[in-house]
Amino acid sequence: MANKDVSVVLAHGAWADGSSWARVITALKSEAMNVSAAPLPLTSLAEDVTALNRSLDRTEGPIVLAGHAYAGAVVALARPERVKALVYVSALAPDEGEKVADVFYRLEPHPQAPKLAPDSNGLIWLPEAAFATAFAPNATADDRAVLAAVQRPISLGCITVPVGRPLWKDVPSWFLLAEEDRMIVAETQRYMAERMKATIKAHRVDHTPSVTAPNLVVDVIRDAIGAVTGD
Repeated sequence: MANKDVSVVLAHGAWADGSSWARVITALKSEAMNVSAAPLPLTSLAEDVTALNRSLDRTEGPIVLAGHAYAGAVVALARPERVKALVYVSALAPDEGEKVADVFYRLEPHPQAPKLAPDSNGLIWLPEAAFATAFAPNATADDRAVLAAVQRPISLGCITVPVGRPLWKDVPSWFLLAEEDRMIVAETQRYMAERMKATIKAHRVDHTPSVTAPNLVVDVIRDAIGAVTGD
C-alpha cells in the first residue's frame, strides 16, 4: 500500500479552526498525500463527532486521524471501520466515562494558563492575550494575530459529558507530547499517553506545534502512515 492510498484527516481543537493545520497540510500535500481538515462546530461533543464523521465519509481508503488538544476526545469517538491509526498532538484523551474537563483539570494548571469561564451564551472564549502567553507562545506575532482573529469558542457541552469507549483501545496511537505546553501540562499529557500505550514523541514545543513546529507534527503523522502502509 502506498502513502497516497491513505487519507490523513486533521481535527482542530478549541479556539482554533482548520487553518491551524495550514503548514502541516502543505507539507503533506507536497508529498502527494491525501489530507483534509475537518471543520468542527465546537457546539457539543456529540455534534463535533457527527461533523467529524461527515468529513471521514468524504474520504476513501484507510484513515490516519489526528487531533489537536480538545479534538483528541473527538477523534477517539470516530467511526472505527477505516480509521487505522490515531495521532494526538498535545491532545486530551479521556477514557470511557470520563469528561474532557476531568483530564484537562487533572492537575494544577500552568501558572501562565488563562482563567477560563463561559459567557452568557455558555461559550468559552480564549482571552486574546492568552494566545501569546499560553496557546502559541512560540509563534510569530503575525501567526498569533491570525489565531486570535479566527478563534472559535467552545461550548460547555463539549467538555462536561462523559465519553464513550475510545478508539485508542482498539487501534494504534501516536502522541506528540508538548513539554512546554501551558494549556495542557506535560505531566497530564504523559499520563494520558502512557495509559493509551501510545508511541510517545516528546518535544520542547508549545501547545500548538502545528503552527510553531509543523515539521515535528508531520514526522509523527508520517510514522503513523508508515505503520498503516507497512513502509
